[in-house]
Amino acid sequence: MKVFNDFFKLQEKGTTLTKELIAGLTTFLSMAYILAVNPTILGTPGTGMDPGGVFIATVIAAAVGTLVMGLVANYPVALAPGMGMNAFFTYTVIFTLGYSFQQALAGIFISGILFLILAFSGIREKVINAIPNNLKLAVGAGIGFFIAFIGLKNSGIITYDPGTLTDPVTGDPSPGSVIPMLGDLANPAILVAVIGLIITIILYVLRVPASIFIGLILTAIVSAILGQSGTAESVGVNEYHIGAFWKGFTEGTWDFKFFIVIFTFLFLDFFDTAGTLVTVGRRAGLVSEEGQLQDSSRALFADATATVVGAVAGTSSTTSYIESLSGVEAGGRTGLTSVFTGLFFILSLVLLPFLGYVTFAVTAPALVMVGILMASQLKEIEWEDLAVAVPAFLTIIAMPLAYSISTGIALGFIFYPITLIATKRHKEVNTIMYILAAVFLIYFVVSSNTVMDPIYNLFK
Repeated sequence: MKVFNDFFKLQEKGTTLTKELIAGLTTFLSMAYILAVNPTILGTPGTGMDPGGVFIATVIAAAVGTLVMGLVANYPVALAPGMGMNAFFTYTVIFTLGYSFQQALAGIFISGILFLILAFSGIREKVINAIPNNLKLAVGAGIGFFIAFIGLKNSGIITYDPGTLTDPVTGDPSPGSVIPMLGDLANPAILVAVIGLIITIILYVLRVPASIFIGLILTAIVSAILGQSGTAESVGVNEYHIGAFWKGFTEGTWDFKFFIVIFTFLFLDFFDTAGTLVTVGRRAGLVSEEGQLQDSSRALFADATATVVGAVAGTSSTTSYIESLSGVEAGGRTGLTSVFTGLFFILSLVLLPFLGYVTFAVTAPALVMVGILMASQLKEIEWEDLAVAVPAFLTIIAMPLAYSISTGIALGFIFYPITLIATKRHKEVNTIMYILAAVFLIYFVVSSNTVMDPIYNLFK
């Protein structure tokens, strides 16, 4: 006990070994849904990734990252592959932009290295201050809508009628278009998702601890009862993705668009981490009277290290989880909470055989609930200030409609300086924002075949 007290300063923080253990278990249960959701998203047919391999990578990234956070930073904060980042990895980087999962992992590896550099330099304050808070909030809320949309679509609750839309101007039919609509709720697979969503929402509004994880388990049971799940015996690791990132370096297509992808990985990880650390740190008494986080460089180092380790293991960016608040509320005050959480992640390896019971319908309620939680940031955006409300709205609406997180970020970063210049508030725009706006504008130009094809033809 004395060893724990001396290393983690338990007595100084007003906690005990028992409290830290309970807090660690509470945190683990609150975020354990990622063990099922991450393999489902990254292992979506067409990505080339094996769900079993992703499960192993998820455990490695979460366990290592959380242990480093506890042992190095002494923070009661747990880490795991981030929601939103895994969606960006799969649906934007792989499906929309066409990069291989190996190259996507290589991009995450680079973003993790850049994060490490930022963690120990004065640049991090400049970067954090350069991005307007309203845009940070808009990005988080937009990702929430995007994640919820993926859950609803993949489960079949939202489907598409392969009909033909009519051009609103000419009245002519638009061949190949589809109309989004509500799925057939009598379909057993869709019914599983609907029942699961109702269960999860009830648990959450009743403030049941670990409601998302419990909802996922109960949904899996409903799925099994209705005969909609796979078999536990059929699930294993067909392919490990440890070290797969290296193939991305040797065989990838390193064009301008991919550097935008790397920036987006870094942006999402960096600001998600900063926001979580401040929120959890304030509740855990880790913020000074001046509003500064204690040992923030060590906490950022832990997060960056987790991202690098996750990339090597074979998963999307790893970040600090806001669910760590549940552990803090349970009495966790030191890194020992994180150590216990990390150990629980290691023990979770025994859950791999049950991954066969996790389908899109089973994970849909968790995705929708996470989306709701992320969308709650909308209330903090200054909607009465039109100059910031417009780019914030474009950021949010573009993500689900364009099916791309990076497109939403790009639109917001481009229109923010435009609206502030138009309202004669250009002095409020940081120089870094002008640079980023120009970079994203180039990104749109490079991505447009209509614009670029004539230019390419000039050099033939």
